[in-house]
Amino acid sequence: MTEVVQFLRLLQRNKITLILVPLITVIVCYFLVRRLPDTYESHARIATGLVDKTDQVVTRAKDEQDQQIARKFESLIQVMRLKRTLDQVSYRLILNDLKGLKDSTWREPVRELEEMSKADKAKAVALITQKYQKHEELFLWKQEEKKLNDIIVEMGYGANTLREKLIIYRTGVSDYIDVEFEAEHPDLAAYVINTLAQEFISDNSSRVVGNNKKTIDFLASFMQQKLQALNDRMNTLKNFKIQNRVLNLNEQAKSIYGQMADFETRRQIAQKDIIAYTAAIGNIDRRFNPTERKYFESALTDINQKIIATKSNLKALNERYILSNFDNRMKFSLDSLRSRLSEEINEATDKYAYNPMVVKQDLVTQKLSMEISLELAKNSVASIQGELDRLNRKFDGLVPNEARIQEYETSIDIASKEYIEALQRYNEASLEFSFPIYLRLIERAMPGEVQASKKMVLVILSGVISFTFCVFVFFILFYLDKSIRYPLQLANETGKPVLGYLNALDKDSNLSLSGMNTSDDKSVRLYKNLVRSIRYELDNEMSDPKIIAVTSLGYGVGKTPFVIALAWAFSKINKTVLIIDGNFAQPDISKLNPDSTPFENFVKSNNLPEPTPGQITILGAKTGDISVLELADEKVIGQRLQALKTRFDIILIETDSLRAMNRAKEWVSFSDLVVAVFAAGRSIGSEDQSKIQYLDGLNGKFAGWVLTNTESIPEQAGKVAKPVEV
Repeated sequence: MTEVVQFLRLLQRNKITLILVPLITVIVCYFLVRRLPDTYESHARIATGLVDKTDQVVTRAKDEQDQQIARKFESLIQVMRLKRTLDQVSYRLILNDLKGLKDSTWREPVRELEEMSKADKAKAVALITQKYQKHEELFLWKQEEKKLNDIIVEMGYGANTLREKLIIYRTGVSDYIDVEFEAEHPDLAAYVINTLAQEFISDNSSRVVGNNKKTIDFLASFMQQKLQALNDRMNTLKNFKIQNRVLNLNEQAKSIYGQMADFETRRQIAQKDIIAYTAAIGNIDRRFNPTERKYFESALTDINQKIIATKSNLKALNERYILSNFDNRMKFSLDSLRSRLSEEINEATDKYAYNPMVVKQDLVTQKLSMEISLELAKNSVASIQGELDRLNRKFDGLVPNEARIQEYETSIDIASKEYIEALQRYNEASLEFSFPIYLRLIERAMPGEVQASKKMVLVILSGVISFTFCVFVFFILFYLDKSIRYPLQLANETGKPVLGYLNALDKDSNLSLSGMNTSDDKSVRLYKNLVRSIRYELDNEMSDPKIIAVTSLGYGVGKTPFVIALAWAFSKINKTVLIIDGNFAQPDISKLNPDSTPFENFVKSNNLPEPTPGQITILGAKTGDISVLELADEKVIGQRLQALKTRFDIILIETDSLRAMNRAKEWVSFSDLVVAVFAAGRSIGSEDQSKIQYLDGLNGKFAGWVLTNTESIPEQAGKVAKPVEV
């Protein structure tokens, strides 16, 4: 906050500059802008169809996100601001001037345009028309085209010039793009906007139609490629089936597999029958002795021949039945032959008696039937196994065909999906591109309305800017300025309190001892009041009598006026005051009071001056390169000063500055308090740090600082110390 106050005080000191600079700027700006022409602004609106889809016959099912729509609007706006688009407007404007169309020319032609002959204008019209139709830029490396470009720029028709006065923006979150243009003529403003909108919409429409056509053509070609690939793969599968005589591979495999399973079952049944019949026949044979078997076999020889023939026929018919895959018609014949065989066996049993003594007729009959069934079963196993082998060979032949057919069918399925997807995209694109979105100029630009004059705004703005610039300059100076101008700054820099400050006085101000009481100048009165405040602070430091040494960091800081004024202030409270001019190099007090007794004479004679209450006694100095201890040794000087303390309440010693460190130190060693004077507007350099450290090391003798030559500080009293950080 202190820095802010100090900066405000700096501005207050330079208030004349802060007033004059903006005032001069405003006056100059007024004369510069008073002849500016009036401006006219025209407005148009373009509907995009990106948000409002009510005019579309076919709309997409999925709505677009706001961010995507915003990007599309930004893209459209940037296309309108492209040099390629604005060049079309520039060509139209310059063509109007070249052709001399009275209702479409609003600016005075430049000198180069006026000097062109009719032939040159005709040639320029042809070139510009060609560039306009092809949407090309003027090639600046060609001299003729560069000359035309220079004329366009000088006429104010250049793309950059148009872009400066052109405002294009989206209206909120609506479906519209607003276009505004400012010109010196109302019809020119409307013409530029309408031409720009027309060229932009035409270019956009042609790009949309061209892109749609390219997309449709590509998708159609792509779809035909996928269809051709599908047909090729289907033809490949068809040819493979014809060459390998494959009707329906799955049904064939299923039929063969079913036949194989059936034959496997019948083979197992036949094998089981063989085992059963063999065991049964063996059991019957074991019941007959050899004699009975011989008789039986001889008795049935003839009938057995017929049975054997029938059995042979039955075996052949059984094989045919198996090879026919157990055809029911063959089964009927087989059953008939079995019935015949049974009749022959019964006939043999009835005709030939076995042995009347042995009743084993049934066993013989059973044996004959079992032998026939056994032979049939054995024959069936062989036939079934052969048929199984044939079916296995046929089934094995189907496996490679199945793999090839699956490969062809998989490729056909993939090609079919690709074709269907391509067809779907083609249909969607055809449907969508049949009703494309076109930009529409829904509000044409009318002749622009005159705009409020910006002259006053420019004038006010110039004053504000100049004022701000001045404040900024002063802030930079304030920031870079390390000089000390206020008591708190001095206290912060040195870490020691400031007893007070003294205002700056004019050079002709009378600050002699006699003039202190007679002068009635305002600055002198303030000076005396501030000195009284410092006197109060010093008077409270320690009781009287006391010796106060006044020193400084450098020369020309106002020590002498301060010592005189401080002595006057102490005398006003009825103190006996003695001033010793200890600055032998610059004895200014002695020069102001030439009748004063030199301190050197007092040391030698030891004649004590007589004090007068309310009066000030002065011991002067002779000019010379000497110090106080060069007048006498330390003991003598100390005795002389102690003697003076017995007669005077206050002894003020003006010492040399601390630049002459030894001279100032000698006086400081004899003093009770030390006061350092610092002039406002000066800074503390690195060479002053050792002097400040010396004052800090005086073990309480250093009372504080006095800031002199201050300006623009309100009157105040009291000691100022460095603020304590919490």
